[in-house]
Amino acid sequence: MTARRSARRILGIDPGLRVTGFGLIVATGGKLQYIASGCVRNTVGELPERLKVIIRDLGSVIIEHGPTEVAIEKVFVNINPHSTLLLGQARGAAISAAVLADLPVAEYTALQIKQAVVGHGKAAKGQVQEMVKRLLALPAAPSADAADALACAICHAHGGEGLHGLRRKGYRVRRGRIL
Repeated sequence: MTARRSARRILGIDPGLRVTGFGLIVATGGKLQYIASGCVRNTVGELPERLKVIIRDLGSVIIEHGPTEVAIEKVFVNINPHSTLLLGQARGAAISAAVLADLPVAEYTALQIKQAVVGHGKAAKGQVQEMVKRLLALPAAPSADAADALACAICHAHGGEGLHGLRRKGYRVRRGRIL
């Protein structure tokens, strides 16, 4: 006896103070369907105004598309601590938009996301874009920020299992490539 899985509407978010990528997919069992993607562009104003734009615009995306859960990329520590703190604040604004809509939030590192989508954690942005295009059967690769957000949603849909999880879901994988 197999249990029927209900569709999950997953909003992936790639936070950034200047550009925050978002991508929405529907996951039903092992099947993925693209719904929407884009970017919240935010290049003018002081920090509080920029954070307000992230919360407001992601809130609008949530209202328009009705996701049931959210996946967001974790902040990594880089060389410049000031940049890391600013990115963390943008991430906090994105999480706030989800929490205000009473949505559960899952967090994944860039390594986990790349591992789940490409098969190794040191994948280049172009590789992530191409795999997102293939996995979602898109006519063209999405922008880098939107692709990262969609990759985050895909990672969440697959439970962060990487290509080994894809094998169990019916995809053929050979030498780290989906066939």
